[in-house]
Amino acid sequence: MKKIILTTLNARYSHTSIGLRYLFANLKELQSEAAIIEFTINDNVQDIAEQLLAQQLRIVGIGVYIWNVTQVSQLIHTIKKVSPETCIILGGPEVSYDPMRVNMDAADYIIRGEGELAFHTLCQAILDGEQPPERIIDAGTVSLDDIELPYRYYSDEDVKNRYIYVEASRGCPFSCEFCLSSMDNRVRNLFIDHLLEEFELLWQRGVRNFKFIDRTFNLNPKISNQILDFFLSKNEDYFAHFEVIPDHFPVSIQQRIKQFKPASLQLEIGIQTLNNEVATRIHRKLNIEKIKENIAFLEHETHAHMHLDLIVGLPGENIESFGKGLNLLCALTDAEIQIGILKNLSGTSLSRHNETYGMVYSDIPPYDIIKTNDLSFEEIQKMKRFARFWNLYKNSGNFKLSLPLLWPKGDIFEKFFVFSLWIYQQTNSTWQISLDRLAKLLFDYLNDTGLAESQHIADCLVQDLMKIEGRVLPAFLRPYVPHIPKTSKNRVSGHNKRQLRHL
Repeated sequence: MKKIILTTLNARYSHTSIGLRYLFANLKELQSEAAIIEFTINDNVQDIAEQLLAQQLRIVGIGVYIWNVTQVSQLIHTIKKVSPETCIILGGPEVSYDPMRVNMDAADYIIRGEGELAFHTLCQAILDGEQPPERIIDAGTVSLDDIELPYRYYSDEDVKNRYIYVEASRGCPFSCEFCLSSMDNRVRNLFIDHLLEEFELLWQRGVRNFKFIDRTFNLNPKISNQILDFFLSKNEDYFAHFEVIPDHFPVSIQQRIKQFKPASLQLEIGIQTLNNEVATRIHRKLNIEKIKENIAFLEHETHAHMHLDLIVGLPGENIESFGKGLNLLCALTDAEIQIGILKNLSGTSLSRHNETYGMVYSDIPPYDIIKTNDLSFEEIQKMKRFARFWNLYKNSGNFKLSLPLLWPKGDIFEKFFVFSLWIYQQTNSTWQISLDRLAKLLFDYLNDTGLAESQHIADCLVQDLMKIEGRVLPAFLRPYVPHIPKTSKNRVSGHNKRQLRHL
C-alpha cells in the first residue's frame, strides 16, 4: 500500500502523463511511499474511486486538464463521500487559472503552475501532520536545472504500448491570445546533454515513439539540430513528433529534415488563420510568404508528415475568410489539415474581444465558441460537422482519388461545405459511419450532382477502398466492375487487385 497516489484520466489508453512522472521524479525521499496509477476518461468514475481507495492512501494528487475536468470533479465528490480523511491535491492547467468553471471546492489543496517542487513540499507537510497555511498554492515556474527528469519512470507497459511524451523546453516567445503557452513567454531550455542521455536510456529500453510537447521545437536551431541528430543516428524505425513554428526553418534544420525516412517524422504546424488582420488582432505573428515557402519545402523536398491546424471562430473571422485560408493551405499541400473550434481557456486574454466581436462561449468544457458577430450559432454548428466530415474524408486518406471529384474547379472549401450539409441531411449524425457507407454517400452525391460519371466515380472508389489486400468490395460497386471475378466471399484477390489498378 502507498501513502501517495498520483493519478489522472487520460483521453486514451495510448496516452501517458508526463506531468505525473515529473511529480514522482521530484518526490525525493517520499518516492518509496508513492505510485502512479493512470485511467482514461472512458473509465467509470466510481470504479476509479474504488481502485484508488483500495490503496488505503493518505494523499491523492490528480492532474486536471480540459478533457478530464468534469470527470475529475465527479471523482473528488465520490472520494470525499466515501473517505473524507483522504487528502486531495489538484494540479494542471484547468485549476491553475481563473475563472475555475468546474466546481473543485471539495479538493483540499490546489497547486497552480509548475508543481514539481511544491508538490513534494506539500506532501511532506501533510504526512508530518502540519497544516499548510494556504489552500491554493501559487508555485509559479521552476528552474529547470533544479528538477529531476521524469523519463526513467515510464513503465515497461508504457514503453511497450503507449506514446512517450518528452520535452526539450518550456514556454513560448509568442503571445497568441487563445493559447495558455502565451502566459509563459520566456522560453526555458533543458540542459541538452543530460536530456539526450535520458533519451538514449529510453531508446535502450525500446522506446520508438517520441512525442515532444514543446510549443516551439524549431525556435533554437542549435538545440533542435542536436535532437534531430539523435534520431538520425538511429538505424531502427521510429516515430518522432514535433510542434514547429511555420515560418522558421533555417538551412541547418532543413538539411536534417530532408534526411528523415518516410513515416519517421511528424511536424505539427499551427497555422490557425491566414487572415493577417485576424492574426494581428489576437497577437499572432503571421508571415504568409515564409509559411508558403516552408510548406512547399516540406511538401516537395522531405518525407515529413505534416499536420496543419486551422481554427474556426477567431474574433472577426467569418466563414468566407476561413474558407480562403483552407483553400490556400490545400493549394500548398496535400497534408492533413486539422480544423478546430475556438476555445476560451481560463488564463488567456481572449475575453477582451467579447463585446466588440460578440464572442459567446460555452461555460461547459471544452469552453468552445457558440456564436460571434461574424458566425451565428447555426453556422458554427455546421462548421463543427464540416470539421468532423473533413477528418473522415480528407484527413483519413481513404479517398485520395475519389474525393477531389468534388472540386473539379478548385474551390475546395465551398464544395466540401455543401457536401457536408448534404451528408448530415442523410445521416443526422457525424459518428459511427462505416467506411463503406462513407463511400456510398460520396458516390451518390457525385452521381446525383453530375460532378462525374458513375463509372469514373466507381473506378476511383474501387482504387481507394481496395488498397488493403483481401478487403471486401462494397456491394454498390460490384455492378461497375463486372469483368473482375470475385472470390467466394466477394473479396478481391491479389491478381484481380492488380487488374483494378488499371481501371
